[in-house]
Amino acid sequence: MGGATVLAERIAERRAGLGDPRELVGELRRALVLVPVDSGGLWTAELGGVRWICAFTDEAALARFARARSLAPGSRADDATRTWDYAALRGARLLDEIVPALGVPAGVAVDIADPEGAMAFPPVRGIVSDDVAIDVPTDGPTPSPPDGPAAASGPTAGGDAR
Repeated sequence: MGGATVLAERIAERRAGLGDPRELVGELRRALVLVPVDSGGLWTAELGGVRWICAFTDEAALARFARARSLAPGSRADDATRTWDYAALRGARLLDEIVPALGVPAGVAVDIADPEGAMAFPPVRGIVSDDVAIDVPTDGPTPSPPDGPAAASGPTAGGDAR
């Protein structure tokens, strides 16, 4: 599916301490990921002052999220069995168009129901454009770029999703 399998492989490498974080970001940009759609908008979760777009590398990963979501307090009882509408989007579109359009600090969380395969791509330089990155100083010297995406300990299937 449009590089999403390769993205999952690169995430596994990075979580094992291997691979180049920049290559991982490049793989997200190239990958076609699945983003659930609910009430006409993309599924997001709020955590730590960041709005996270929840993306999945394949339908199986989305199904694991649906099962986990069905167990979360306040979720729909049929989340595990209902049909989930989703948009198939390139990661580049998420990072370059949708994240800036949200108007709040936002990043992309991939495969959040997979404890060993989740990865967060936070709104920092090198991942999102500088005009929406939260680590760009307003004045003074420019700090070095971040070391790349972080293993997701961020949004979970039980997060404040909308």
